[in-house]
Amino acid sequence: MKVTSSSSNSDSIKLLQITDTHLFEPVDGSLLSVNTLDSFNAVVAAIVEENQSFDAVISTGDISQDHTAESYQRFEQGIAPLKNTCFWLPGNHDFKPSMNSVLPSTQIKQVEHVLLGEHWQMVLLDSQVVGVPHGRLSDQQLALLEDKLSQYPQRHTLVLLHHHPILVGSRWLDQHTLKDAHHFWEVVEKHSNVKAVLCGHVHQDMNVLHQGVRVMATPSTCVQFKPNSDDFALDTLSPGWRELELHSDGQLTTQVKRLPYGSFQPDFNSAGY
Repeated sequence: MKVTSSSSNSDSIKLLQITDTHLFEPVDGSLLSVNTLDSFNAVVAAIVEENQSFDAVISTGDISQDHTAESYQRFEQGIAPLKNTCFWLPGNHDFKPSMNSVLPSTQIKQVEHVLLGEHWQMVLLDSQVVGVPHGRLSDQQLALLEDKLSQYPQRHTLVLLHHHPILVGSRWLDQHTLKDAHHFWEVVEKHSNVKAVLCGHVHQDMNVLHQGVRVMATPSTCVQFKPNSDDFALDTLSPGWRELELHSDGQLTTQVKRLPYGSFQPDFNSAGY
């Protein structure tokens, strides 16, 4: 599949990341006292109000919280105002049969590989291990990554997956990281074209360099996890999203944006979910 730049005078590709929506079948479904449908819709509305142009939307998992087909239908309805094609992949909370129930969709695509403009490619990996919160990449997924990096060596590469492939410094979250991540990094190290890795899962902003590759995580559209906390803890920051621009020379610029401070505050007495 291929995505072209919507700007006739630009070589760059602009992406919008929305992640960890945790939607329910009921419209009043809440996670840690946050109505996840309302917060998701508020994020979409804020993006629309900005009136920015994007070439594609990416959603990096945990779309649903309750496994229902209706929760994915709510995502499909909620993402519609953004108009662009949305590429999604599963997180640990997702249920693939229910995800598939809304496909084929005119807007949502579940693919493994996308050519982005003339200079970039995107590889979408499935790190889900059914029934557990941590992730792992199967031999098939590692082979997919190896194949696309080898097939398009001239293309700068953005890799997407749900689980964080490096530790974030929170003991409780790092129990649920991408297990055996060294296998992933061994594939990446063999190639010079991976410029960035983008994930969800940790409900916080992360943007670091690891072995010369930019690794980013993005705030959830609902509750936020407090960084660098050994025990489960929620942050006071508001729901957010990430905007990225992929430049023809392999550089990447990005920023995280959020709803106004104080929006959709969770129950800070919660001990987990």
